[in-house]
Amino acid sequence: MTKTMPQDGFYAKVRRGLPALIGQWLALGQGDAERLALILAETARVAKLGQPEATPDGATLNAWSAPEAGDEIPLWAARTAAFLLIQMPARPLPASDDEACAWAYCWLRNRSFDDHESAEAALPAHLRGPLAAPLRAAWIDRQGLRLI
Repeated sequence: MTKTMPQDGFYAKVRRGLPALIGQWLALGQGDAERLALILAETARVAKLGQPEATPDGATLNAWSAPEAGDEIPLWAARTAAFLLIQMPARPLPASDDEACAWAYCWLRNRSFDDHESAEAALPAHLRGPLAAPLRAAWIDRQGLRLI
């Protein structure tokens, strides 16, 4: 069997971290799961972070926060959850390395940067330390031109 590319390990962490990212949005967003699902979908559309085919319901959003749901979560939902969490005055932080990888991956997917240093400098100050290593890995993954 051939050895996998280094990005495969990073992307696997991202997929494992996506449910926790959605879970943070469920825990910290203001409202019940139905309202938070609506906010997520509408924000994705307005902020041009993706085009959900339909607005998910609260049960779907809750299902996406289950640890085994990583492969089921659409990228627009994760990107939007990261977008909203990063702007919160409560200054939430990722709770694990996998979740930090998901945050860093979404950060790079949500904005355009010329280099790793400008991507890191644009992070809110409270996230620079927790996302330093994951952001480096996300940058390497991005430079590998992963098509997902």
